[in-house]
Amino acid sequence: MTITRGTLLVAAAVLLAATGCADGEAAASCSGLVTYDSRGYLPTEKSVFTVGERLGNATIAECDDTPSDSGDGIPESRTGAYRIVGVDPAVSIAVGDSAAEAAPMTAG
Repeated sequence: MTITRGTLLVAAAVLLAATGCADGEAAASCSGLVTYDSRGYLPTEKSVFTVGERLGNATIAECDDTPSDSGDGIPESRTGAYRIVGVDPAVSIAVGDSAAEAAPMTAG
């Protein structure tokens, strides 16, 4: 499945909302960190990529960017981890609830 820039933008918005990083100030403090296979991955701007097979589950890190707020922030959660065709998963993966919604992440 080849993902285009429009699909990527929607997927990235969903991923950022899921990690509590949708607005300007939160984006600066919530890194969007995802872990898979004991490696940390951060969002990347790769605009066209092809999602391969599902590798397993990735963990979206907990995000509490406003500790003085009465809310509890965003709890840790899980999502799918997918191979990006032609790329070693140690370098980059795609994450999302489905292959169609997967957004690229690069090991950091």
